[in-house]
Amino acid sequence: MALIVQKYGGTSVGSAERIRNVARRVAKWRAAGHDLVVVPSAMAGETNRLIGLAKEIQPQPDPRELDVVAATGEQVTIGLLSMALLELGLKAKSYSGWQVKISTDSAFTKARITTIEDTAIRRDLAAGTVVVVAGFQGVDQAGNITTLGRGGSDTSAVALAAALKASECQIFTDVDGVYTTDPRIVPEARRLRTVTFEEMLEMAGAGSKVLQIRSVEFAGKYRVPTRVLSSLTDPMMPVAEEAQAGTLITFEEDPIMAMEKAVISGVAFNRDEAKITVHDVPDRPGIAYAILGPIADASIDVDVIVQNVGHDGMTDMTFTVHRNDYAKAMKILKTQVQPHIKCRDISGDERIAKVSIVGMGMRSHAGIAAQMFRTLAEEGINIQMISTSEIKITVVIEEKYTELAVRVLHKAFELEQA
Repeated sequence: MALIVQKYGGTSVGSAERIRNVARRVAKWRAAGHDLVVVPSAMAGETNRLIGLAKEIQPQPDPRELDVVAATGEQVTIGLLSMALLELGLKAKSYSGWQVKISTDSAFTKARITTIEDTAIRRDLAAGTVVVVAGFQGVDQAGNITTLGRGGSDTSAVALAAALKASECQIFTDVDGVYTTDPRIVPEARRLRTVTFEEMLEMAGAGSKVLQIRSVEFAGKYRVPTRVLSSLTDPMMPVAEEAQAGTLITFEEDPIMAMEKAVISGVAFNRDEAKITVHDVPDRPGIAYAILGPIADASIDVDVIVQNVGHDGMTDMTFTVHRNDYAKAMKILKTQVQPHIKCRDISGDERIAKVSIVGMGMRSHAGIAAQMFRTLAEEGINIQMISTSEIKITVVIEEKYTELAVRVLHKAFELEQA
């Protein structure tokens, strides 16, 4: 039949009984004739517990040693899941990331996959074995254990699916698909039957927590059909029914569906943001690199960037970073950048959020930005920054207005309607 890669999140393997349910689901797909590679995360809360232990020993844990500690969570899960599969009478074998091996660079705690050796996996699959591979981890050229950062198991699964040329990568999580927005904020939010990789990439980048952004990048680059499903449904749901459930993320959009598709597919938001402004810097070539180069060298991702119009030979630059990187970024700017560029001041704000509207329909419909801005203005929500792409408009606002902004935008673009 087909080769399927299934990934199960921490909630899906959060207890012995849930691990047994995963095993039953895997056994069901195996009985239907499919070859299976299964990529589980650590049990829910385990990675946080391990990082907490590390910080008790060393407040700022050494990144290499932190990866050694954090990687053990998935090692426990692959062993337990393999045992559960063996108990059901299946042939199963577990592999850590460095046994496969999944090669990465040496950026500890946020490594990137470079290559995957698939010889052992293919040999086991040919022998009818269910292969269970630890997500979130790999090994660098020096033989050091590395981890891929939060949500890295999604990336592991999609990368394995790409390397093995799997028919589909199924991401099982605690939600039953991709919604127009977070149903906890907007109960009327709808599950999308399909969404394009471009839309999913923009939604993930804008804060949607359903999939990790790097996994979507992998899926789009290597054209891996990816389906988001719930692991909390009946594990014995018929395969034919489950194969059509959830949300399919596709690399091609059906032309007929495109004609009927809503202009906006979803509203995404991210509260994990901080804003930094560098005031009164010389308005000259190279100043952006002088400011952002040291930030990039510290492996800090910068998102929305706005440079003001120059005046009297000076300008301001404002950008956003992840809130976890805020203190580190401010320290770099004040100790390395400010003495070099002689800016007047550096200020920051951790009480902001990003809210984005995403949709392929923006390409052919005018007035979307105006409608978004008018909707927010009518609620008295001030826009601090604006960023756009071909299919996304993002605004930075005060964090306290996040849920209000999401609700009114969802309603304004009639996303509750099928």
